[in-house]
Amino acid sequence: MSFKLSYKAFGKHAILVEWPNTVDEKILNDVLLFKKLILETNNKLILYINNAYNSLLINYDLSINNIYDEILALKTIYTSQNGLIKHTFRHWKIPVCYDAKFGIDLDDISCKNNLTITDIINLHSQTIYTIYFIGFLPGFLYLGGLDKRLHFSRKSSPRLQVKKGAVGIGEMQTGIYPNQSPGGWNIIGNSPINFFDVSKAKPCFASSGDKIQFVPISIEAYQSIKDKADTGLYQIENSLVHD
Repeated sequence: MSFKLSYKAFGKHAILVEWPNTVDEKILNDVLLFKKLILETNNKLILYINNAYNSLLINYDLSINNIYDEILALKTIYTSQNGLIKHTFRHWKIPVCYDAKFGIDLDDISCKNNLTITDIINLHSQTIYTIYFIGFLPGFLYLGGLDKRLHFSRKSSPRLQVKKGAVGIGEMQTGIYPNQSPGGWNIIGNSPINFFDVSKAKPCFASSGDKIQFVPISIEAYQSIKDKADTGLYQIENSLVHD
């Protein structure tokens, strides 16, 4: 599937490519395929490429001398896409403890969304989410697919400290804080694993396009997994999927 894209200069060293302004998995797959094809051209002038929900920011090592030539080259790459290309991704199972010790906003969501806490846990953990991109903190996964019954406004006054591993809901999204930081999402649980490790060749284990499923665990299992994760012995359950 091809989309109508817009191309424009983004400073002297970058080009911004934009898809229709909507959060859609078909658009995400198209974004990631285009990114893959650009990288496979082995263009040494390209420094790195960032992807978001519906855009690519292509950063060049040198100033762009002729923006029209570069855009034409990108358009040629995009039109060369083979519609039969299959997408490969990993399905990650992320342990989460939803105990009240960690789920400090469960009661608020339960009351305002007219759901029991068990309902919230079941709805949150039975969904398979898609990773759209990684930011605003290193290792923070922006996930799409949250059940509409769990949509909940961000806090008007963000907390100054949100615990590492906190699993939260903000508007129509859910995500995990990879490190302690300020944050305005509503916290419903905590995961004991590490989402960003600078000592590894790939600091964040997951990539855009991968799937995430949350697995409820007890406090006892949480501590056991955390001990293994802290010593580098815990392996996140995952499988390779070809769609």
